[in-house]
Amino acid sequence: MDELTTSIVNIDFPNEDKSKSNRRMECMLCAPGDTVELRLEPTNPFDNNAVAIFSERGTQLGYVSAERAPLIGKRMKEGEAIAVFQAMHGSGADIRIRFEGGVPTLPDPVSDDPKPAQPRPMRPAARPVYDPHAFYPDEWARMGNVTPF
Repeated sequence: MDELTTSIVNIDFPNEDKSKSNRRMECMLCAPGDTVELRLEPTNPFDNNAVAIFSERGTQLGYVSAERAPLIGKRMKEGEAIAVFQAMHGSGADIRIRFEGGVPTLPDPVSDDPKPAQPRPMRPAARPVYDPHAFYPDEWARMGNVTPF
C-alpha cells in the first residue's frame, strides 16, 4: 500500500490557538491537491498515536481517525509520507497520503449520489389577490345545483 485516502476527523472542534481558528472553514479554504502536513502527537492526552493534520497556512484541520492513526504513524516513522488535501464532502473532508516518496495522485471525482441531480423545483404559482369587488360564484351553484330555500 503506497497510497491511501483517509477522512479528517474532528473538523468541528475549535483549535486551541489564540484566535480559536475554525477547522471547517480552513478545510473549505483548501483546494484539492494543496499540501497538508501530518504531525505525530505522542503526548496527546487522548491518544498517543494521534496524527494531526495542518494546512499550508499552518492551521490545524483536524486529525487522522483513531483507527488509521497507528498505521499511518508507523509508516511515517519508517519513511517519508506526503499528504495532500483531497476534497470536502457532505459533513467532512478527506486527505490523500503517499508513502515512500512521490506526490499522491488524486482519484477522479466520483459523485456520492448515484442518481443524477434533479432540477430544482419551481416555486408554486402566486395565489390570486382577493378582489372584494369581483364576482365569485358559489361552488354549489356552479355544479348546477340549486340552493334549497
